[in-house]
Amino acid sequence: MNQDIACHASERLAREQICEAGRMLYDLGLVAATDGNLSVRLAPDRFLCTPGSISKGFMAPRDLVIVDAAGNKVSGTRNPTSEILTHLAAYEERADIIAVVHAHPPVATALTIAGVTLTAPVVPEVIMGLMAIPTAGYATPGSSEGANVVRPWIGRYDALLLDRHGAVTVGMDPIDAAMKMDKVEHTAKIVHAALTLGKVQRLDPDAVTKLVAFYDGHHARPFGQYPFPEP
Repeated sequence: MNQDIACHASERLAREQICEAGRMLYDLGLVAATDGNLSVRLAPDRFLCTPGSISKGFMAPRDLVIVDAAGNKVSGTRNPTSEILTHLAAYEERADIIAVVHAHPPVATALTIAGVTLTAPVVPEVIMGLMAIPTAGYATPGSSEGANVVRPWIGRYDALLLDRHGAVTVGMDPIDAAMKMDKVEHTAKIVHAALTLGKVQRLDPDAVTKLVAFYDGHHARPFGQYPFPEP
């Protein structure tokens, strides 16, 4: 095994964590019906993922599917998620991640439809934990286009919005990635509430510099400065 590629240590635990994260996403209202998908890297060429057409709130470990690096099913009784190529693109761009989550957080998705971004330095905790939440372009759901639109962003960001199609988050396990999805939606709610109250005020540049320094001190991929320019 290539030691430079991060992989989950236990398939059994990975199955349990995907199901737990799926229930979390469903209970928080970040996925509805059979929406959303989750995956874990078991080995450089093996990935555990959710199947299509199943509620993420009611999965069992046996429902999950193993695919190879091309997205072909290796084992499992169901078919893999139609979004598997988006997940694989994230793994190809990020050797350091172990899990990928795609969900449809409603407020965050609504902001992309309204043309509102989450890239402005507004919420301190977002800069400290995620740096920023950029918005990728539109891609037809379930198509290979999804892989193309995430590639320019996922190499540096742990969370990004997909135009009109929810969000993608990555992490060291499914719970970590799901918690980042929760943070995306929480941030979207804050920004939406601020917009209804009036002008959204950006953080002072000196405050942003301190927050970026905190991020750089706690993450393996430092930015050095806030990645998006002031208007």
